[in-house]
Amino acid sequence: MRITEMFQRGEFVVTAEVGPPKGINIDHLVEEANEYLKGRVHAVNVTDNQSSVMRLGSLATCKVLEDQGLNSIFQITCRDRNRIALQSDILSAALLGIDNLLLLTGDYTTLGDHPQAKPVFDLDSVSLIHAVKLLEQGVDLAGNPLDGEPPKFAKGAVVSPCSDSVDVQLAKMEAKVKAGAEYFQTQGVYEPEKFIKFMEQAKQFGVPVQLGIIIPKNVGMCRYMNANVAGVHVPEEMIEELKADKEKTKAGITGVEISARIIKECKDYCQGVHIMALGWESKVPDILDLAGL
Repeated sequence: MRITEMFQRGEFVVTAEVGPPKGINIDHLVEEANEYLKGRVHAVNVTDNQSSVMRLGSLATCKVLEDQGLNSIFQITCRDRNRIALQSDILSAALLGIDNLLLLTGDYTTLGDHPQAKPVFDLDSVSLIHAVKLLEQGVDLAGNPLDGEPPKFAKGAVVSPCSDSVDVQLAKMEAKVKAGAEYFQTQGVYEPEKFIKFMEQAKQFGVPVQLGIIIPKNVGMCRYMNANVAGVHVPEEMIEELKADKEKTKAGITGVEISARIIKECKDYCQGVHIMALGWESKVPDILDLAGL
């Protein structure tokens, strides 16, 4: 089911993110999705060679999850495919019954495990959103007509509300909305006050926004994100909270508490939450329970 229909019904839409394995053994991912995500989230995002690390494909993983009765969101980046392959994979998703998309530019190849790989970036996220909108109208990017009934998707995009350049993020968001984006998932938020301030301006675009939550696992992870992940800043007092009780932090309890607290502070200003568990899918139900969702 398209998650845009859920937003239209006024539901607070909860999604979680999983990363496919580096190989074809998908049993563990399926088990965790069935145990911890099914019945708790509206849809499951499947990353597309996240951080430029080669993994099992997002489209195949989405199909496996759909066959398990889970609603999937096909993440697709512009890094590894030209416009022909992008449009082909999107049509393939429609044929397989996958109608939720998250459309991204993608990380640069030098960040991943194949740094010598040639990046493509024939399109960017805005032009990819436009391409999907054209496919929905029955033509491809070259203006050629499609055979049969045109596909229909929920077209998602991303935004970084806690970026130092808020005006730039708002401009990018506006461009994506004009291209056809129908919902947004944000980069991880650790500063609720910045998110709320951003949302006061972003509401002008009239599209639903899901608060992005990256579960803070430990101090090292937070320090790394502060140094390397654009648009993410973990405040020092939050890092001190993780330091305070090492056993509690190691068990994941502190990360769950912080995540739930951020959701509680922000949920009146957004239309959903997107949880990036990074291998801690087992913590998702705890976060939702503690947040009252």
